[in-house]
Amino acid sequence: MNPSDWHALEQDALLAHHAVAPAHGLSEEEATARLERHGPNALPMASGKSVWRRLFEQLAAPLVLVLIAAGLVTAFLGEWLDSSVILGVVAINAIIGTLQEGKAAEALAALARSVASEATVLRAGRRRRIDARHLVPGDIVLLAAGDKVPADLRILAGKELHTVEAQLTGESLPIEKHAAPLPPQTPLADRRNMAYAGTIVVRGQGLGLVVATGQATETGRIAGMIAAAPELATPLTRKMAAFAQRLLWVILGLAAFTFAIGIGRGESAFEMFMAAVALAVGAIPEGLPAALTITLAIGVARMAKRRAIVRQLPAVEALGSTTVICSDKTGTLTENAMTVRALFAGGLLYEITGHGYTPEGDFLLDGRKVGAGETARELLLAGLLCNDAVLAHEHGQWQIAGDPTEAALLVAARKAGLDEATANALYPRLDTLPFDSSRQMMATLHRVEDERIIYVKGAVEKVLPLCGDIDVTMIETTANDLARQGMRVLALARRVTDADTLGWDDLAELEFLGLIGMIDPPRPRAIAAVKACHHAGIRVKMITGDHTETALAIARQLNIVRDDGPQAAQQDVAPALTGRQLAALDDVRLAEVVREVDVFARVEPEQKLRLVKALQANGEIVAMTGDGVNDAPALKAADIGIAMGMGGTEVAKEAAAIVLADDNFATIEAAVEEGRGIYDNIVKFITWTLPTNFGEGLVILAAIAAGTTLPITPLQILWINMTTAVLLGLPLAFEPKEHDVMRRPPRPPAAPILDRVLIQRVLLLGTLMLAAAFGLFLLALERGAQLNEARSIAVNVFVMIETVFLFNCRSLSRPVWRVAPFSNPWVWAGAGSMLLLQLTFTYLPVFQRVFGTAAIGLSAWGEILTVGLLALMIMEGEKALRHR
Repeated sequence: MNPSDWHALEQDALLAHHAVAPAHGLSEEEATARLERHGPNALPMASGKSVWRRLFEQLAAPLVLVLIAAGLVTAFLGEWLDSSVILGVVAINAIIGTLQEGKAAEALAALARSVASEATVLRAGRRRRIDARHLVPGDIVLLAAGDKVPADLRILAGKELHTVEAQLTGESLPIEKHAAPLPPQTPLADRRNMAYAGTIVVRGQGLGLVVATGQATETGRIAGMIAAAPELATPLTRKMAAFAQRLLWVILGLAAFTFAIGIGRGESAFEMFMAAVALAVGAIPEGLPAALTITLAIGVARMAKRRAIVRQLPAVEALGSTTVICSDKTGTLTENAMTVRALFAGGLLYEITGHGYTPEGDFLLDGRKVGAGETARELLLAGLLCNDAVLAHEHGQWQIAGDPTEAALLVAARKAGLDEATANALYPRLDTLPFDSSRQMMATLHRVEDERIIYVKGAVEKVLPLCGDIDVTMIETTANDLARQGMRVLALARRVTDADTLGWDDLAELEFLGLIGMIDPPRPRAIAAVKACHHAGIRVKMITGDHTETALAIARQLNIVRDDGPQAAQQDVAPALTGRQLAALDDVRLAEVVREVDVFARVEPEQKLRLVKALQANGEIVAMTGDGVNDAPALKAADIGIAMGMGGTEVAKEAAAIVLADDNFATIEAAVEEGRGIYDNIVKFITWTLPTNFGEGLVILAAIAAGTTLPITPLQILWINMTTAVLLGLPLAFEPKEHDVMRRPPRPPAAPILDRVLIQRVLLLGTLMLAAAFGLFLLALERGAQLNEARSIAVNVFVMIETVFLFNCRSLSRPVWRVAPFSNPWVWAGAGSMLLLQLTFTYLPVFQRVFGTAAIGLSAWGEILTVGLLALMIMEGEKALRHR
């Protein structure tokens, strides 16, 4: 039997298929046999990759291979300390990466924990409470308010049975369940005769037949999608891998070319091999992986201060690369709390302010603050009395018990100064007609001194015909206007009676009190956050399981869609598409549609996954936000998954790369800003370090080609690379964000790190370093200086140019004098420390013996400083010409 058909079967066919009688249930023997056949009602855990395999994959990355090569070369040269430092960096990075990757398998464990631990069943005609893992298809399960549904059930009977399915379908309101069969094509979110594993019963009671357990449940299908989703590389890791591969081949090519030139000139093979090694050591950016890791780690700390908790290190930068944010509606863009927004009473339409279940807000008429009038208070009193919800202030927060719609009525009443305790004491309830789905209304009978009053609330189209002497057209027009704003509209009425009991026949000749419109509103900061994302060139798309009209209304309030925007002019594209419409599209057409449509409603879990993949097929960098079980596969498949930390399920958190500690969509904007700043700093470090490595390689190559002595030795190159990377390069990781970081469009996803501009800068500064270091080296020899003295001058030329170039790289677009000089004190600390270290390197006897240096005079320092300042002026001129 196809699992998608359970909702379409008649009960007799369903019971016959499972060979069970609803009044008796399965026998213990049959249940045991089925448990052996179907397995436990639990999700299987994937074995995953071993620790050693994950560690090997970390070490096999191209950039890490380059670093390992540097460590092995330095070991070959006998410099064990330098080799230990380099290989130590490799080990630390590999261990961190291995531990982080191991957390990915925790998503399935969290899913397994989302299934209920116990269930009430009928076995052999008796009620029993059993471990939910022992449920089997064919079991008869009893449900009551407060239960977590233990498996996928087909409802056989129910009385006011309502479940909350937001974590599975995205539907924000409780769903009333019934036992009648439904058409086969009914979408998951509309299958009202089904109750799904992991959802919550909030009202009523019912009887259900287990039709799927464990992996066969809808939750299990989601677990399968999470397990099957590939582990995606972030934009940074993809680009760094490509960059490292190119760099590796360039270095090996230059080293081989140097060796060949020397052999062609008749030099000894050993000397040329050492020269080739020197070139390789010079060209390898040993500090790059460490700088990359440290920069990302600094980003983690910055994001944590802004309430975004990073679970996977590369996600820090990936969020800054985002071109599209796909957001769930309920609980992400909205508060996941029904709120009364409009009240129509006595011919007046009030607007009510406030958010969520906190009973604080004002009543407005035409934008002016007013008190709730007498007719408005009578309407709110009716909503308070005809109500079974509870509102309480516990642990510093307002909590509700019961239907969120009824809770919203209690909150609105409190805003008008009415409270449940006083009202129930003055108007004690005598009888109740619980909400009836066929009549779509509820009624309560109350005693008021010597009178009896009936209060009624329900759907507008059901209540109005029971009311006398009203302007039906005006009321229906008002109700329709509120509904078009995405509100759920209730009508309330009353009647004075002398009866002590209440029946449906008593609901006639009612006095109409008014209308109440409520909605799950956008988060207060979400509108500004969406606007900021648009300014940053990031599209925001709403993907929800909620109804189309509700989704569109919220999307318009957030300016995700606009009735006067370009999308409105698209005659062939609707402003929103439903899951059923998406199912009819093939992948090619879907990839076209996602470019234009920004709201997707009544969407099922696998369709969220399809939407993410369709966007990625268009070359987008996709961030997916969500909080429910149904969001987990898409969170994992997206380039960057963002889960809600407060209201989100553990499944969503484990599948995501970033968790928002405050569940605020606005935090995403802050995280994007941080991510862009982090990527800027990574590019600044690369822009700073590559010309140095290129210049060192050029010096070696030029010396071999010219047949002269090497101006710098391999050991001196290692000194330059290791000290400057720490003292000069790493301070760029602390560089504050530039002011226009959120006014730029997203970086093109296909744009390489080593682009044309960066290549030009590498060539220009590398050539300047070659000319300055080689020139002053030869000049010193011509003046009669010793070789060690000339090499000391060459080394200090490299360090001086790197130092001044550091200030040029603080901004890749603005001139050095336009950057706040002390906004990053680490730059000055690094430059000062580097100067002291170079003096030690040049003059301290122990360093002279180890590195082959010698003391140099003041005139040499003057020449070194002059070429450094000249290099800075040339690079600043290049920057100005490029941005003019």
